[in-house]
Amino acid sequence: MNTFKRLKEFYWPYKRYFIISILTLLAVTAFTVVYPVLLQVTIDHIIILQNYHLVPYVAIGFLLLTALKGVAAYYHQYLGDLFGIRSVYELRNALYRKLQFLPFRYYDNARTGDLMSRLTADVEGFRFFLSFGCAQLINLLMLVGLSTAIMFYYSHTLALLTLAALPFLVITVYRFDKKVHPAFQNIRRSFADMTTKVQENISGMNTVKSLSKETYEIGRFDEKNNDYKHQYINTAGIWAKYFPVMELIGHICVVVLLGYGGWQVIEGTLNPGALVAFFSLVWYIIGPLMNLGFIVNMFSQSKASGERLLQVLDEKEDIFDAPGAIEADRLKGHVQFNNVTHRYESEEELALKNISFDAPPGKTIGLIGATGSGKTSITQLISRFYEPSRGEILIDGHPLKDYTLKSVRHNIGVVLQESFLFSSSIKDNVSYGAPGATMEQIVDAAKRAQAHDFIMELPNGYDTILGERGMGLSGGQKQRIAIARAICINPSILILDDATSAVDMETEAKIQEAFREVMKGRTTFIIAHRISSLMHADEIIVLDNGEIVERGVHEQLIKQDGPYRRIYDIQFQDRNLFLQEAR
Repeated sequence: MNTFKRLKEFYWPYKRYFIISILTLLAVTAFTVVYPVLLQVTIDHIIILQNYHLVPYVAIGFLLLTALKGVAAYYHQYLGDLFGIRSVYELRNALYRKLQFLPFRYYDNARTGDLMSRLTADVEGFRFFLSFGCAQLINLLMLVGLSTAIMFYYSHTLALLTLAALPFLVITVYRFDKKVHPAFQNIRRSFADMTTKVQENISGMNTVKSLSKETYEIGRFDEKNNDYKHQYINTAGIWAKYFPVMELIGHICVVVLLGYGGWQVIEGTLNPGALVAFFSLVWYIIGPLMNLGFIVNMFSQSKASGERLLQVLDEKEDIFDAPGAIEADRLKGHVQFNNVTHRYESEEELALKNISFDAPPGKTIGLIGATGSGKTSITQLISRFYEPSRGEILIDGHPLKDYTLKSVRHNIGVVLQESFLFSSSIKDNVSYGAPGATMEQIVDAAKRAQAHDFIMELPNGYDTILGERGMGLSGGQKQRIAIARAICINPSILILDDATSAVDMETEAKIQEAFREVMKGRTTFIIAHRISSLMHADEIIVLDNGEIVERGVHEQLIKQDGPYRRIYDIQFQDRNLFLQEAR
């Protein structure tokens, strides 16, 4: 029950719906146990005594009872569902908010399919118990309690004899729960693995088809699907083992009731109507107790789901605003790194080692180096996606932690190597970081990113709705819209992480020309593999294995016999050879 206690904040505010639902359930239960009493009265006082003139009144009583039970059942069901739906609405929102604020560190290891499974199947599993399972458990207790009281009213001996088998039923249900809960945990894990596999395959469909790996992927999915099947079969085996035992105990109670109760009727110590009522009442006890297995099943599923949801809610948010953090509207963009060292949690090697540099406002810093040399790590630390392991990062003379996250990131425009676009209009994508931007500002940003012309060629221009991840556009077109999005927020600091890698050389030249205008007055960090993209930088920093191995302007670096000169020679030698072949 600790899981439900920890999730109490999500369902307890709506307890009034639950309480009213339970009160109406009490009415339903009371009306239910009245049926056997009316049946006993009908047999003993009307049929046996031949008071047939009372039959219409009894019939009207049955109809009224059924109508009242139907009304009570309606409100019980509606309010119970309302309780569960309102509760998981808040829970789902809390999970989504949590995912928005969890650091990059969490997403380095998280799987998209697993997170989707938690926010859908696990939330729904928890809701089903709140809406239905919990009420059924209370209904069981009330129905068993009222039925037992009426049975004792008719015959103490027969009631005790019938109830003697119930401890065996309770023990069986307890052992069933001990087996079925781990089984449902395995089902949830297996379902998450299968969902992750499907999501990964759909996202990488281009790669799968280009390498003709459809059959291989079908085999990999079959492994996940097969594991999911076996987990469910294992759970079904547990059900098949315990439910016949519970049913057998219930039928033993009926046989005992028939034998001993029939003998009492023959002896005249029990009325026939009371025995018939006993048969109905015993099923009001045995039936719910047999259904206790299903209720335990729902409880086990919801508990397993709740545990998975708590794993997300309990995840540590280690990137947050410090008390009294500065809410800066506009930063100048003076960035300083003082002996910054950084290591990712999932890696043993240092990503950055004692990095120090000074980027005054309006200056352009170029970052170049081999893959994994630490270029992107520097820009991610500036945006405070991660906290440095050692050292200090300053912006405008203040430690980065002194500012609120919102004020820092609103002053930083980032264009990543892999552009991501949302399934909305081009206008909404460009103004995503500046929702209050005017149409003139949106168009200006698109023009600076060399995107305006191709946007106007689309059927609906800026109102064109993009497919998932910008489907329908070329890589270069998506990249230019992403660049326009960064420009539109009018940032103090601009980070271009290989931002022109997906465009051709002619478009790159146009974008670079536009960038020169956009970068005026802004501190700009350019990560590039092409030297042509950062030749104009005020300072070029060459990285290798997380360390600065060279720094200076382009003219200085090509005169040195270092990594930068070797990269320059390779790139421009290849370019000259290409031009010669073209002639």
